[in-house]
Amino acid sequence: MRKLAPLLVFLASACAVGPDYKRPETAPPAAAAFQSAAPGTKAGQTADRWWRLYDDPVLDGLVERALAANTDLRAARANLLRAQAVLSEARAGLMPQGQITGGANYGNNQGFQGGQGQQGGGSTQWSYNAAQTIDWEIDLFGRLGRTIEAAKADAAAELAARDRVAVTVTAETTRAYVDACALAEAVAVAQESIAIAERQLSLQQQRERAGAASRLDVERSATPLATIRAALPSLEGRRRASLFELAALIGATPAELPEAARQCARAPAVLQPIPVGDGQALLARRPDVREAERRLAADTARIGVATADLYPRISLGGSGNFFRNDQVRGGDSFTFSAGPLISWSFPSVLAGRTRIRQAEAGAQASLAAFDGAVLTALKEVEQALSLYAAEAERNARLREAERHADAAYGLAGQRYRAGSIAFLELLDTQRELLDARSALAASTQQLGSLRVDLFKALGGGWEAQAI
Repeated sequence: MRKLAPLLVFLASACAVGPDYKRPETAPPAAAAFQSAAPGTKAGQTADRWWRLYDDPVLDGLVERALAANTDLRAARANLLRAQAVLSEARAGLMPQGQITGGANYGNNQGFQGGQGQQGGGSTQWSYNAAQTIDWEIDLFGRLGRTIEAAKADAAAELAARDRVAVTVTAETTRAYVDACALAEAVAVAQESIAIAERQLSLQQQRERAGAASRLDVERSATPLATIRAALPSLEGRRRASLFELAALIGATPAELPEAARQCARAPAVLQPIPVGDGQALLARRPDVREAERRLAADTARIGVATADLYPRISLGGSGNFFRNDQVRGGDSFTFSAGPLISWSFPSVLAGRTRIRQAEAGAQASLAAFDGAVLTALKEVEQALSLYAAEAERNARLREAERHADAAYGLAGQRYRAGSIAFLELLDTQRELLDARSALAASTQQLGSLRVDLFKALGGGWEAQAI
């Protein structure tokens, strides 16, 4: 853990990059951050509804539906309920444990064996008996306390696992919706490009018929049109695939997908900068880090359970017995006893210490997993930041290039009609415009997906700071 201490504030020194970033001025201490992230919240609240940064009511409804119907999340909730039940059972060990038995018998030779009871005669008769025992273990060596501590940590780990699934479901639902919208926008751009190419081709065909253009000019105009048309089916197929993925995530068939999601025609964009935060808050937000930390705490507590098994168990107990038939009546029909009880199993000391070493090895493995989770979290955030920043800058440059290409195409058209430039120059500006539009549409779709990757890597959780 000491080796990882410098990494805990690694992100705090990272510069905010890209147009969508904002870093909070202050950050909570690591311990306080872990405590604030650990309480049992409803599934999806761990992410603090980060998808609302898009301010898209359709997306809000899709995410809420996915959180309610997703099968992976339902399984995670069931695992959490099981862990909470195990914790309740462990806590019950602190309370007195009792047992009551009773019965009635009819026959001969019935008698009370032992104590002050008397041996019954040979006559046929009814006999009644009842017994109650109470046992209360005194947790002198911490076995029960450490068992509860381990069960509590296991329950917290399952809570973090459920939150991890919720973050994944939320991210993938958002990604599928954003991809579908961005691809619909790309389809619209391709259709606009087809319209431009068709107009150019029609113009050249008219000029050919008038004798002002050659067949070569017509064929050259037809080439970009065919190229754009060839790209259109792929875009439409990818959009349908994203919609099918979205339907599966919300627990619906493709036919049951909301019409509003089908009609989305523009990729949603965040309405404000993304607050990246610092390393400590990141580790508190990430459910996988919290899960690994709680697994480590549970395995550490099990070392104490194994150690306590080397010592005797001391309990206070009592019992009462009742037996009655024709021969046993009055005061002789009831007996009782009370007092402390010491039980001490004597397995091999070597076996007991072997169990301790097993528990210690499990804790060491959990420590390694926790260290790995921390390193993975920092790596994923840095990768997501770098990729998103690079694509955001590329998208801005492509947007600028599209504006220039559109302006150049308009000017080239005017000069071509005035006879100032050759047709080949006009065709070049048209191709540059179509290429710029296609590249911008692809970049916009990629940027939306990388933004979701960044949200997922950061673990969400900025509602109090940013919304």
